[in-house]
Amino acid sequence: MQDLPSPITLPPRSLNALDRCQKQFPLSATPFADMAAMLGDGWTASELMQLLREAQQAGLLSRLGAVFAPNTVGSSTLAALAVAPERLDAVAAYVSSHAEVNHNYQRQHHFNLWFVVTASDVAAVTDVLSRIHLATGLTPLNLPLLREYHIDLGFALDGSIAVRQPQRVPEPIRPDWRQQRLLAALCSGLPLQLRPFTLLAARCGLTEQEVLLQLQDWQAGGVLRRFGAVLRHAELGYRHNAMCVWQIDDAATRETIAWQLAGEPAVTLCYERPARLPYWPYQLFCMIHASDAASLQAALGQIIQRHGLQQYAHAVLPSLKRYTQRGACYGHHA
Repeated sequence: MQDLPSPITLPPRSLNALDRCQKQFPLSATPFADMAAMLGDGWTASELMQLLREAQQAGLLSRLGAVFAPNTVGSSTLAALAVAPERLDAVAAYVSSHAEVNHNYQRQHHFNLWFVVTASDVAAVTDVLSRIHLATGLTPLNLPLLREYHIDLGFALDGSIAVRQPQRVPEPIRPDWRQQRLLAALCSGLPLQLRPFTLLAARCGLTEQEVLLQLQDWQAGGVLRRFGAVLRHAELGYRHNAMCVWQIDDAATRETIAWQLAGEPAVTLCYERPARLPYWPYQLFCMIHASDAASLQAALGQIIQRHGLQQYAHAVLPSLKRYTQRGACYGHHA
């Protein structure tokens, strides 16, 4: 990775607190005090907020906020461009200038710029892709999610592997005006203040109770996949990642293999997207993260061998440069 700082080393006590804040952060009026009480070990609300501020300043913490199940409160797609090397940085900067683009990476492939567009609906996503096409003269591959098998970038910081449960796929919702305002307010994450939901509510013209009840309702229904610390994997030491894709034309076989890949500890994402012939024949995607290139290659080799994937056409697209990594915004305006 060309643009990444050295991995950040934290004492075990701080590392444990950040780890638990990923998935155990409470949706309550005084979440930092409640989280500190859950942590024990002498933690106070003020000390926990200071840890999170320092993690944010160091680039380790992207935000403290909401992670929604894909395509439930808005629409998103994975897109790619084939950019001439001499234009890559300029085109990447233009792509990243769109608020709807929350991830943007250079990968080693003919299609060398890969980005995620998230907006309020399919029409808004399409509009962003159209603007990029008109401005750059390049036609994006548009690869919307068809089915998810495993999506979780809440890395366990102690290196442990949790037992994976099938992820609930809730039905999309049509946000009303109150929900739209809340979604807009969530874009920048939770303020690191003692009563953060009071400030969040003020951003969108709701009460603290209305905000908490809505978030709790979304969480109970599976629309809100988790609320907590969203950390940057590279700063955690996962400095190498690759998008691995396979062409498996038989749908039943593809589903069987997808579930096998979703259970692999090294696989952090696994999902199906459409092929775009003749340019892109691959339907099954997975992401592998590792601390170094050799570990990544070894993990991929073992996965291919274990599941007999040698027989299928595939491509491995290592990440070369991170242009953008930020929280998704759904295009609603308060």
